[in-house]
Amino acid sequence: MKARAVISLLIIFICNGFLLSQGDYRLTDEQKQWLDKAKRHEKNGWIVVHLEGTPGAIGFQHGYLLANEIIDLRRVLVMSNEKSTGKTWEFYRNESIRMFWPGIPEEYKEEINGIVSGVNKKLEADKIDRLDIVAMNSILETSWYYVPWLAKQGDPDTSAPSPPGHCSAIAATGSWTKDGKIVMAHNNWSDYAFGQRWNIILDIVPEKGNRILMDAPPGFIHSGDDFFINSAGLIVTETTITQFFGFDTAGVAEFVRVRKAIQYSSTIDQWVATMLERNNGGYANDWLIGDNKTGEIARLELGLKNHLLERTKDGYFLGANFPVDKKLIDEETTFDTSLLSSSPNARKVRWEQLMNEYKGKIDVDAAMKFMGDHYDTWRKVDKASALTLCGHTDADEAGAPCWGSPPFSPGGAVQGKATDGKLASEMKLWAIMGHPCGEPFIAKDFLEKHPEFNYQEEYLRDMPGQVWTLFGKMTR
Repeated sequence: MKARAVISLLIIFICNGFLLSQGDYRLTDEQKQWLDKAKRHEKNGWIVVHLEGTPGAIGFQHGYLLANEIIDLRRVLVMSNEKSTGKTWEFYRNESIRMFWPGIPEEYKEEINGIVSGVNKKLEADKIDRLDIVAMNSILETSWYYVPWLAKQGDPDTSAPSPPGHCSAIAATGSWTKDGKIVMAHNNWSDYAFGQRWNIILDIVPEKGNRILMDAPPGFIHSGDDFFINSAGLIVTETTITQFFGFDTAGVAEFVRVRKAIQYSSTIDQWVATMLERNNGGYANDWLIGDNKTGEIARLELGLKNHLLERTKDGYFLGANFPVDKKLIDEETTFDTSLLSSSPNARKVRWEQLMNEYKGKIDVDAAMKFMGDHYDTWRKVDKASALTLCGHTDADEAGAPCWGSPPFSPGGAVQGKATDGKLASEMKLWAIMGHPCGEPFIAKDFLEKHPEFNYQEEYLRDMPGQVWTLFGKMTR
């Protein structure tokens, strides 16, 4: 009789939704209160997460709600970075904590520790620590900038990959846009194994500073690719500088500076000043910044030794991994501006063609169309390749020699974002997961054609054709 009573009571609890998971049983009252303020939902390939509170609370919410995704991304980064640089994950863990932890403000240390606590509270088997989270957040600057710098210092165990080109982007305003207000858009180029996991939209309401809406990989306290909107009216994105070299091991990590800049800046000048302070040269970019309060846009080309700031209230700035400042090009890159068969230069030509065609007609719909554009200006065909704004290196027989990608490398544009003045004022953006053109990528079919990439078989996922979807700040 007692056994039947226990079973009956258990069924009642299950049916009424009162049975907590093992992880829930282990939560403290404070952690439950933190999670009551957080939220997660999924739509069209994106995971949208609302985080709110103190740095520790935000970190815990992040780690708990995205625990499985964080562990999965770590697994991919271990594989991809050892393959591309010859360095083990233990190397990245140790070097990133040694170089960057002392320069991380206390609030972001608390957020990182909170992520670790959240993951480990949620998961029984897979564990993570602070070194993993710092290595993940800094991987773009350590693998692409610090490791090549080490090679130049004569490290015999280090390969020296050229920093890859990432992304196509536009910022336009004034007479160039349909309503005279800012339009900004960006697509993320990445190797597919990593990029397929760049599918988080974070809505962060910190205890101090601005509310932030951004895309990111799981476990990142910054965007990474980057696309930000903050509650002070700033809109920010970037594209990397191809074939850049230079790194300062005594500087502050780029991921720290950019998070601080978007959280605490309300003007272009404030944002730029934060990025320049103790710049380490890591993840060198052409940053596109818009101030929605004034309609002004700017481009900050930020190297290590050189930087150039341009700004306008009537014009546009483009990004496709091409540097623009001659001094920076000569002193800090090996980039050839005359090679029109290289991806950055071919896409620059295409951008200029589109600007001539769309002056006065640029709106968010046009911007989304640009992100999926397939015209190859070198081959003069409308066919996706490594030379098109919507990159498909996996479809290109030449690969992308300018950053060392062999023919048919599984990489290219893995997602896109777009917004305009009205949407940004409401903290909203359009986003698409997968190729911005909407074409699918089927991993099995690709690997059958290109078995040389079979080492990625357990990491590559399908990217089904998706649609552009509107996202915005979340309410509890």
